[in-house]
Amino acid sequence: MRDFFDYLPLSCDDLPPIYPCNDPIDREEQVLDRMIPDDSNIAYDVRDIIHLIVDNGEMFELHENWAKSLVIGFARMNGSTVGIVANQPKESAGVLDIDSSIKGARFVRFCDCFNIPIITFVDVPGFLPGTTQEYGGIIRHGAKLLYAYAEATVPKITITLRKSYGGAYCVMSPSHLRGDSFYSWPSGEIAVMGAKGAVEIICRGKDLEKEARYYEEQFSNPLPAAKRGFLDEIIRPAHTRKIIINDLELYKNKKLENPKKKHGNMPL
Repeated sequence: MRDFFDYLPLSCDDLPPIYPCNDPIDREEQVLDRMIPDDSNIAYDVRDIIHLIVDNGEMFELHENWAKSLVIGFARMNGSTVGIVANQPKESAGVLDIDSSIKGARFVRFCDCFNIPIITFVDVPGFLPGTTQEYGGIIRHGAKLLYAYAEATVPKITITLRKSYGGAYCVMSPSHLRGDSFYSWPSGEIAVMGAKGAVEIICRGKDLEKEARYYEEQFSNPLPAAKRGFLDEIIRPAHTRKIIINDLELYKNKKLENPKKKHGNMPL
């Protein structure tokens, strides 16, 4: 509990505490350039990436054993508290379901309550399909995460690590939800859906293997999104820490003018 409270400000009117940091701001982790597998179907542990980026490799994870396809927790960047939200490809390929949507939404709103910047690492293939999720209200619960990101007024930085598909792209703090910085690693894939599923729908009766390769060349990279202004930059993974810290310094005095109503109507 003491570790937990060390990350929090004294009240909602205060800024998060800042601790002395002996971890270099411009530290480059070359291993990050090789962390994402070449095969997009191979899993990895997103915690390994987070630990290489945050101060001294330390993250205080919350709800570790619940809704494991989403990782949330607190860390520090240059001594200042940040909230981390990350899809976990190691668990169910990182899909969003009812529980992970609620888990993420609650955490994003908690960070917004206490002026804690939010850093989002995206690798999500979509929402979990199935009648159980549909009957349980996946659309309503997924909308909670979208709403939380849209309403949050703290600095929001998003880094796409690999997959960012369809409806799940829309809720993982994209450029359309009043965020601040949007980056992608070269391995990013921002598209409606994966190549295999797409060509089975739009290229029925054709050479699917050939069409899948063409789809991958055209869309399974961050360039189409960057051309349309959905990304600020495609960055080298090793430079991620330095870029995030520079942006946090830039946005530390961020202020938004919201409508006169105190709040919107959350999809409860």
